[in-house]
Amino acid sequence: MKYIVILGDGMADEPQEALDGRTPLEAAATPAMDELAAWSEIGLVQTIPEGMAPGSDTANLAVLGYDPRRYYTGRSPLEALSIGVPMKDTDVAMRCNLVTLTEEEPYEQKRIIDHSSSEISTEDAAILLKAVQRELQNETYQFYVGTSYRHCMIWKGGAVEASPRSASAAGRAADERNAARLGGAVLELVPPHDHLTEVIKPYLPTDEALLAMQKRSYEILANHPINLERKAKGLNPANSCWFWGAGTKPMVDSFEKKNGKRGAMISAVDLLKGIAIGAGMKVIEVEGANGGLNTNYEGKAQAAVDALLKDGLDFAYVHLEAPDEMGHQGSLERKIRAIENLDQRIIRIVKEQMDASGEPYRMLVLPDHPTPLRIRTHSSDPVPYLLYDSRKIYGNGAPQASSSSDRLYYEKKTALRSASVGAKRTSTGCPAPHNAPESGDSVANLSGENPQASVSAPLRSALNGHPLDVQSPSDRLYCERTAKMSGIFRPQGYQMIDVLLGA
Repeated sequence: MKYIVILGDGMADEPQEALDGRTPLEAAATPAMDELAAWSEIGLVQTIPEGMAPGSDTANLAVLGYDPRRYYTGRSPLEALSIGVPMKDTDVAMRCNLVTLTEEEPYEQKRIIDHSSSEISTEDAAILLKAVQRELQNETYQFYVGTSYRHCMIWKGGAVEASPRSASAAGRAADERNAARLGGAVLELVPPHDHLTEVIKPYLPTDEALLAMQKRSYEILANHPINLERKAKGLNPANSCWFWGAGTKPMVDSFEKKNGKRGAMISAVDLLKGIAIGAGMKVIEVEGANGGLNTNYEGKAQAAVDALLKDGLDFAYVHLEAPDEMGHQGSLERKIRAIENLDQRIIRIVKEQMDASGEPYRMLVLPDHPTPLRIRTHSSDPVPYLLYDSRKIYGNGAPQASSSSDRLYYEKKTALRSASVGAKRTSTGCPAPHNAPESGDSVANLSGENPQASVSAPLRSALNGHPLDVQSPSDRLYCERTAKMSGIFRPQGYQMIDVLLGA
């Protein structure tokens, strides 16, 4: 048996007026997902624990089976693992974004135009970061090249950023103990993608040294030849460093020891590679995979299949960054295109090759978090998931339908279990819900010791066996209506790996 996670980062969204009330995932042409959905368990899962900030760090830790409340020590330390940065227990790593700021105003009055500097290439970014290194690097602050706009700075004995745990009293206490161990103080550092188009003054570092370095980086980079060339090409200049995501050396348990499976990570993003390295998973580099819209989709799909069928691994995790990046850019058209690419250039290829091999497999398809176009950053809402088992056809005979229009639909469709299921959708625009939970699992018995303490009132009713009645517009994600039919809501995202593995 092989196990696969295909994750579209930030793929979930809100209904769009331009799409007649559909989300980008509903509106996208996704025949591969539609075919899988007709025979899959479909539901909603809460990947972001209550009180923690929504991010790809906490969410992907959860999807991989690591409770963020226990394992999360900051984003950049995980990225540092990926790029081979040596860290001592007393070191603090932080993200050093190369961002685009407006040019006319004094530094504090500038606005963030683009957190990715037009998805700057790693080659251009490395030249710019080298210019920063020459002037700002010393024994205390050391810069390391990452990927695209995402880079790393190590602060020897530095302060620790207030982590997403800090929303709770226990989290704040943990941060303060960690900072005391390092001889520093807890800092508030802000992700740039959370404040696009806003004046930066309220979000600048309170630490004087960090603030001085950000200001000086603008002076170094604003008229750098690389940036002048980029502007001439109509690209955004990477004209300032932006520090955030600080934390201490991570400690992640071995994925194989924890789950009894040997796994591989396929991602262009240092964060995901770092999680995998910390977990002892194999990291597979795919040529041309760049974390953008024009990444090497087919290469990622083939890498996953080869890891499972040729290398003999048990588990493959395929992460696609593009939907998230398009959400941050606020581009509806490009987000839909990223989703369609994921469907046809990754999911379809993986399914076809796995089917042809005859090897049984289970596949989980989901986002890590929503990145709604309306806010151009992450939200904490539950995300839809699809869980497919190549050995099973969910539901015997006609599936249960919750409305007369659905029943009419089923009466007209008589070949649901044929090999050519195709893109069958109900009148709601969602795939037909052959989605009974396995092994008697219910929303209640997957909830942990006190699940209701961490879910909203509409979702809490689902834990008590009532139909899922989601009220928040941002909960109305792809096939949320189908999830309501199934009544499946999984409140602890880090338990999804056990669901996938059948534990």
